[in-house]
Amino acid sequence: MNPTPHVSKWIVALTVMLPTFIEIMDTSVVNVSLPHIQGSMNAGVDEVTWVLTSYLVSNAIIIPITGWLSSVFGRKRYLIFSLSLFTFASILCGAAPTLQILIISRILQGIGGGGLQPLSQAILLETFPRKEHGMAMALFGMGVVMAPIIGPVVGGWITDNWSWRWVFYINLPAGILAVILAAVFIHDPYYIKREVFKIDRWGLALLTVGLGALQIVLDKGEREDWFQSEFIIILSIVAAVSLILLVIVELRSEHPVIDFTVFKDRSFSAGTAIMFLGFLCLFGSIVLLPLYLQQLMGYTALWAGLVLGPGGLSSFFVMPIAGTLMKKGVKPRYLLIVGLATTSYAQWQMAQFNLQADFYSVALPRFLQGVGLGFFFVPLATAAYVNISVEKMGNASGVFNLLRNLGGSFGVAISTTILSQRAQVHQTFISEHINPYNPAFQEAYQRLGTFLHQVRPEIPGTTGALGTIYREVLRQASMLAFNDTFYCLAIATGILIPLAFLLRRSEGALPPEAGMH
Repeated sequence: MNPTPHVSKWIVALTVMLPTFIEIMDTSVVNVSLPHIQGSMNAGVDEVTWVLTSYLVSNAIIIPITGWLSSVFGRKRYLIFSLSLFTFASILCGAAPTLQILIISRILQGIGGGGLQPLSQAILLETFPRKEHGMAMALFGMGVVMAPIIGPVVGGWITDNWSWRWVFYINLPAGILAVILAAVFIHDPYYIKREVFKIDRWGLALLTVGLGALQIVLDKGEREDWFQSEFIIILSIVAAVSLILLVIVELRSEHPVIDFTVFKDRSFSAGTAIMFLGFLCLFGSIVLLPLYLQQLMGYTALWAGLVLGPGGLSSFFVMPIAGTLMKKGVKPRYLLIVGLATTSYAQWQMAQFNLQADFYSVALPRFLQGVGLGFFFVPLATAAYVNISVEKMGNASGVFNLLRNLGGSFGVAISTTILSQRAQVHQTFISEHINPYNPAFQEAYQRLGTFLHQVRPEIPGTTGALGTIYREVLRQASMLAFNDTFYCLAIATGILIPLAFLLRRSEGALPPEAGMH
């Protein structure tokens, strides 16, 4: 018998998705504020990036152990604690007088926010009947996908019109509302019992060290020139050894902080692997597109956000459609194939960009990518949990969300590395043609020099001409590097399509009306 009080599933969905949306948005909303924070705190570039890294590290450590923490403290109690800590830490971030206090506050904010994603997903899957899991994951996906897109736009607008501190202060009203809603409408399901048992200290220690080191490597690797840096080499070894030992220790532990036995289910293993690889390919292009527009096309942060907007809107409308189709019996693997194929085509279109592209030309592929993302996320998130029992749902959700986030981190790290290396290659090849023996260069050089001298007679035209040509060489090399990176992502996404056939039908492990519904 399930004694959980009846609460409308839509009220529960609103209750859990509000804080989740704010928390995910906070991973990207600060990005555009970094230059302002750097100036305000009188910090260097390497120092101020720890404002981002510290949040990502603490976030990554908490996500996979959310299920374990829920079983120790009770899900409702842990949810309210997480919301309260996240909100309080946001106030500390906004009021931070020094960079050190800001970084410590961001660590606390990441600890508070880390549990919100897996908790929300687990609660939604348990609140909605199994036949409506597609719709539940559509709701979750709309928050997960829209938040990182809206974040930079909101952050840029707030920073320009108010102050970077208000990027954190805006979390206060949403956090207070979320705590009230959670206290009233969220209830622990019957199968979650607060247990008192020996803490898996080795598991916690290895998890903290391993994921912390890995996240720092992914976030700092490109800036430190990867394995040319002793710092990155040491952290990579620490991460690899710690995570390998973590798996060994957890498989032997009586009460593990992460239960790896969920990977015995083929659908969950396949779904998690595809989600990791898919977000690796998807997130790279989502991060690169606004960089392309702002660095090469001269777009402001607001206009770059408006280009991303159609993709967010298409995902917003497509995800409920995907959920409805699954409810009507369409197999998740077919929707997944459509999603991956559409996304791959959109990235292929991005690889055709040039520096004369108009707004429509860059917004259309982003719109198509949003359509593909909607058909990718919803069926995959639904099919992955199809055989997971409600007792293991919290743990499985933590692992799933961790690997989704890590996929995005790997995608950004790999994409920026490819971009940097290809830019150097193209710059070298283009520069070979910039020499006195090239008639085309000589003609362009003379014409540009004459024009510049007419505009600014006090400056020798030859000086300005050479600098102008060099800047154009850098722009063209960078454009070609972006194209190469988009090509790589398009091909990688297309290669994932056959993996859709690894997903299989339900074995009935999850009761049709499980949870708090």
